[in-house]
Amino acid sequence: MGRVRDLTGPPRRWARKTSLLLDAIRYRESVFALPFAYSGMFLAAEGLPGLWEFVWITAAMVSARTLGMAANRLIDRRIDARNPRTADRHLPAGLLGASDVAALTAASAAVFLAAAYMLNPLSLALAPAAAAWLILYPYTKRFTWASNLALGCALGIAPTAAWIGVTGEFAVVPIVLSLAVALWAGSFDILYHVQDREFYVRAGLHSVAQRFGVQTAFRLARAMDAGAAAALIAVGPLAGLAWPYYVGCAAAAAVLLDKHRRASPSDTASLGPSFLRTNAYVSTAVFAGTLAAVLS
Repeated sequence: MGRVRDLTGPPRRWARKTSLLLDAIRYRESVFALPFAYSGMFLAAEGLPGLWEFVWITAAMVSARTLGMAANRLIDRRIDARNPRTADRHLPAGLLGASDVAALTAASAAVFLAAAYMLNPLSLALAPAAAAWLILYPYTKRFTWASNLALGCALGIAPTAAWIGVTGEFAVVPIVLSLAVALWAGSFDILYHVQDREFYVRAGLHSVAQRFGVQTAFRLARAMDAGAAAALIAVGPLAGLAWPYYVGCAAAAAVLLDKHRRASPSDTASLGPSFLRTNAYVSTAVFAGTLAAVLS
């Protein structure tokens, strides 16, 4: 009898590659910033958004995050290979090829632009600039200590972008919310890259910790989180939100305080996986408060 061809091989390989790509971009961490985008969306709608607005804003936010993460992995693959903390990532370890991640980057950009097109003209007009920032910010670590702030700005786009996706126009409320997100995310990135300070010094790369030292990095991160909490509170009266919003802000502030209580300049092990999860608690608390307030 002739040899039976195994038709399960290609599907298995594609399933394996898809799993690796999702793992490489840390898709589970979409929950970190997506709730802030939803906060902007629900505030803009002053309640429940339309179904298609919800669908296309979700598609835009998920694809934007995927674009940023995939581009980051691709652009920084040689740096990651030299850094002991990141040498086991998918590209340096050979689990994925550069062409795999490049294809994901291109596909994510296409979905992002298509989602912006489906929302409104202003969303589409601003989408290329947002995509460019998401792609280019990884380069900032090569020439400026403000690279951590650039990451914060990249994530801070989300609430205002979601607001524009609903209303088709700018407003003060989402800009203040975006400021809070940018400060919060930038603070987190400053602390996260404390782990890489010595490698950055050797490699000629730049971060707040590399430029100003670990102690100053922690002080700046605390100040930025205080600014983020203040900006979050300011959104309440600007948007005329009821008391549940402030409960969400209080819960987020408590998480931020606990983050700084547990993080220590002398113990980088405190910046591990449990530290990463504080992102989800902050954004989820704010979104829960926002949702309860706009629906009350």
